[in-house]
Amino acid sequence: MASNEENLLSKGYDFSLIEEKWLRHWLEHDCFAAKMEEGRPSFSIVIPPPNVTGVLHVGHALNNTLQDILTRYHRMCGDNTLWLPGTDHAGIATQNVVERQLATEGKSRHDLGREAFIDRVWGWREDKGGTIINQLKRLGSSCDWRRERFTMDEGLSTAVREVFVRLYKEGLIYKGDYIVNWCPRCHTALADDEVEHEDRKGKLYHIRYPYADGSGYVVVATTRPETMLGDTGVAVHPDDERYRDLAGVGIRLPLTGRVIPVVYDHHVQMEFGTGALKVTPSHDRDDYEIGRRHGLDLLKVMDDMGVMNEAAGKYQGLDRFACRQQVVADLQELGLLDKVEDYDHAIGLCYRCKTVIEPTTSMQWFVSVRPLADKAVAAVRDGRIRIYPRTWYNTFYGWMDNIRDWCISRQIWWGHRIPAWTCRDCGELIVEATDPVRCPQCGSSRLEQEHDVLDTWFSSALWPFSTLGWPEPTRELATFYPTSVLITSFDILFFWVARMMMMGLHFMDEVPFRDVYLHALVRDKHGKKMSKSTGNVLDPLEVMDRYGTDAMRFTLTAFAAQGREIRLDEDRIEGYRFFINKIWNAARFALMHVGDCGPEVRGVCEQPQQLSLVHRWILSRTAATIAAVRDGLDGYQFNDVASVNYQFIWHEFCDWYLEWIKADLFSTDARAQSDARAVLLTVLEIVLKLMHPLTPFVTEEIWSVLPGERRTLMLESFPERQERWADPAAEGQMTTLMGIITGIRNIRSEADIHPSARIEACVVCADAETKALIDAYAAAIADMTRLSGLAVQVLGDKPADAATYIYNDIEIYVPLKGLVDVAAELQKLGREREKTEARLRQVSGKLGNAKFLANAPAEVVAGEREKKAALEARLAAIAEAEARLKNIG
Repeated sequence: MASNEENLLSKGYDFSLIEEKWLRHWLEHDCFAAKMEEGRPSFSIVIPPPNVTGVLHVGHALNNTLQDILTRYHRMCGDNTLWLPGTDHAGIATQNVVERQLATEGKSRHDLGREAFIDRVWGWREDKGGTIINQLKRLGSSCDWRRERFTMDEGLSTAVREVFVRLYKEGLIYKGDYIVNWCPRCHTALADDEVEHEDRKGKLYHIRYPYADGSGYVVVATTRPETMLGDTGVAVHPDDERYRDLAGVGIRLPLTGRVIPVVYDHHVQMEFGTGALKVTPSHDRDDYEIGRRHGLDLLKVMDDMGVMNEAAGKYQGLDRFACRQQVVADLQELGLLDKVEDYDHAIGLCYRCKTVIEPTTSMQWFVSVRPLADKAVAAVRDGRIRIYPRTWYNTFYGWMDNIRDWCISRQIWWGHRIPAWTCRDCGELIVEATDPVRCPQCGSSRLEQEHDVLDTWFSSALWPFSTLGWPEPTRELATFYPTSVLITSFDILFFWVARMMMMGLHFMDEVPFRDVYLHALVRDKHGKKMSKSTGNVLDPLEVMDRYGTDAMRFTLTAFAAQGREIRLDEDRIEGYRFFINKIWNAARFALMHVGDCGPEVRGVCEQPQQLSLVHRWILSRTAATIAAVRDGLDGYQFNDVASVNYQFIWHEFCDWYLEWIKADLFSTDARAQSDARAVLLTVLEIVLKLMHPLTPFVTEEIWSVLPGERRTLMLESFPERQERWADPAAEGQMTTLMGIITGIRNIRSEADIHPSARIEACVVCADAETKALIDAYAAAIADMTRLSGLAVQVLGDKPADAATYIYNDIEIYVPLKGLVDVAAELQKLGREREKTEARLRQVSGKLGNAKFLANAPAEVVAGEREKKAALEARLAAIAEAEARLKNIG
C-alpha cells in the first residue's frame, strides 16, 4: 500500500485561513478575467447592481451565490465567460445618506449648492461606496472585477444621454403636467412600481355635501378628508337610480363654500360607500382621469412637503395629517359628518423612506412605454425570453398589459441630470446629447438646464448593453450581448427586468438576455420577513464568520427552490458545515492512499467492466450524479444540484464506497489495491469539480494538494457526461448488498448490541441468483457488520431467539440470546413509551383546543403538528422494537 507519511491537509478544516488564501490567489492571478476566444460559445451575466450605499444582506448572498454557481460552471465548461460587476448610484438613497451626514454638521445641501453637494456625494462614494463590492468578493463572487462599472461613470453617462435624446426625438419621451406619486420626505416623484403598498387600519369618513340650492345633500365616503379642500366635482355612476335626478344640480363644497358640479362616470363603484365619489383631480390618480374626461378644474391644496397651501384657505400651514383631524372636527361641529367607520385599506409608501405617498399633479418627464412594452411582451410570448419559474408569466403579462407611462424625472441633485435646456429669451426647449451653447431658434446663449435628474431605474434599464460599451460597437458587445441569463429576485420584475427588455429590444433590436431566473425572497425559518426591529435578521457576514462561506453558499443553494420564499434556518447552515467537514475528512482519508498516484491510474476507469462490483457501482453512480448536476445547472434547478451532490457525496461516496474499499486499500493484493486507488482518485476529482461552483474554497484547497501538477480548480474542465460508466446491473446488486448490511446494522442498533461485539446472522433468500451474490460477498458483509459468521440459505427455519429484518424478499435473522437482556430492554422501552404517550397527549390537547388554533401564530400551530407527527412515529418505532424483543425465545 502506498501512503503519505504526512497528510497535506490539516486535521481540521480552518475555513477562515483557506478562504482568505484562495480569494487572494484568484484575484492576484486574474482568474476571473473574461476571455473572448474565437470559436467558443459565450456565457455572460450582468450583476443586478447593488446600491452604492448597500451592505451585504442575505438576499444579496443568495442572488450572487446563484450567479457565481452558473459563472463558475460555464467557465469550467470552456465558454467565453463574463460575469460583469458594478454598482448603482441609487439617487434617492445616496442623496439621503449624504444629507443626513450634512445634518450632523448643521448644514443642508442648499447651504453647499448643487455643484459642491455633488462633489460631496462623489467623495462619499469614493470613501464608502466600495463596501459591498469587497463583501461580494469575500462571498467568492468570481466577477471580472477589472470591468466593474458604475451607473454614473463616464461611459454609462454617455449611454444615458444618448438614449434620452433618441427617445425624445422619436416622440417617446415628453414633458407634461400629470398626476404622479409624490414623496413629501424625499421631495421627488416616484414611478408606480417604486410605491410599496401596505395594509393598514384606517377610517372611512361619510361626509354630507349639501346641494347648492339647499334642497338636500349627498353623502360621499373618503379615507382622506383633508383632500376635500381640493374637490372640483362629485361623480356618480350613470346607472345609479339614487342619483338620476342630480344632473345639473350644483354641490356646495363644505368648509369652502365653492360650488362644484355633479358628473356621471362609469368608473364610480356603486357599491362602495354611498356610490357618490368626491373628485379631487390634483390629489388622486383615478380622480385625475375622471376630471380629465369631464373637464374639471385642477386644484392643488398641498405643497411638496405635504403641508396645506394657500388654496386650502384657513387650513394653510397645517401638515396634511393635522389638517385631516381639523377638517373632521370642523365637519362634526357643522353637523356634516354623517358617520365614521373602521376601514382596512392599502396605502402607498415610498420604497426608500416609507413615507406615505401623496398623489399630486406635477410637471414631469415621462416615457411613453406602450410601444416599448409591446416589443417586450412579444419577445416573451414567442420564447426569445424565457422566465423561470413559469408561474411568473401571467403576472408579467398582466402588468405589462396595464402599464402606464413611466415618470422618469426626480427632484433631487444626485443622478443623471436631464439633458434638456430652455432658452430664457424665446422659451425654446432644446434636448441634445452634448451641452448646447446657443439656442438654435433665436441664437441666445441664455440657456437654463433642467434641474431634475433621471430616475435611477432609467440608467439601470440600459445595464446589459451600456456596460459593454454601447453606443460604441465594441468587441465586448459583439461577444457577450445578448447576455445569457439574468438572475434577480421577483420583486423587481417590473422595476428593472421589464424595463431592460424594453430598452434592449428598442436600442439593440435584440433581447437583453435569453433567460430570466426569478429567485425567491429569503425569510426567517418561520416565514417572516427579516427585520432588525424583530431581531430575526441573519447577517451573512456573521454567518460566514461562524460557519464559513462554503457552508452558507451551500445552504442557500439547497434552499433555492423555485418559489416565492426561502425559509432560512441557521441550524441548517450549521448542518451543512458538517457536510463541508465530511468532504474534508474524506479527502484526508483518500490522500493517505492516493497521495503518490501518477496520472496513469486514470486509465483503469477507461475499462470499467474489468473492475470489481463496488468500483463499477460507484462509477455508475458518479455518472448519474454528473448528468443530474449538469441538468440541474442547465435548468436553474439549484436546489436539486445541491441535493444530488449531498446525497451522492455523503451517503454513497463517504458512507458506502470509502468504507467498502478499505479492505482493498489495505490489501496485499496489488491489483485490488491499485484499482481501489485509481477509482478513488478519479471519483474524488469529480466530486471536487461538481462541488466547486457551489463551494469554491474547500474544493480549491483539496484540489491543490492532490497528486500531480495542478492548475487552479476553477479553470479545470467540468465533468463531462459518462454514459459508458452507467451500469444498472451493478447498481442493483450493490443496492441488495447495502440493504442486507443496513438490516443487520439496524438490528444491532435497535437491540443496543455493543459495537465491538461479534454476532452471527442468517440470510434466507429463495432466489438463486441473489443467493449467489450474497455468497460471493459474504465476507464483505460480515466485515462491515462485525459478524462472526453469516449463513446464507434458500430455505430454513427461523433461528431461535432471533430479531428479524425483511428486505424485499430477503429475510435477515440475528440470534440475540445471550446478547440482550430482554426483560430489561422491554422495561426501558416501556418507560420511553409512557413518556412519549404523555407528551403526545399534551400536544394533542393543544391541537384539539379551538382557541389555541384560532389565536396562535400559524408557525406555532405548524410546529405543534410536526411534534405530534414525530411523537406518533416514535411510538410506532417503540411498538416495533417491543414486538421484536417479545419474539425472542
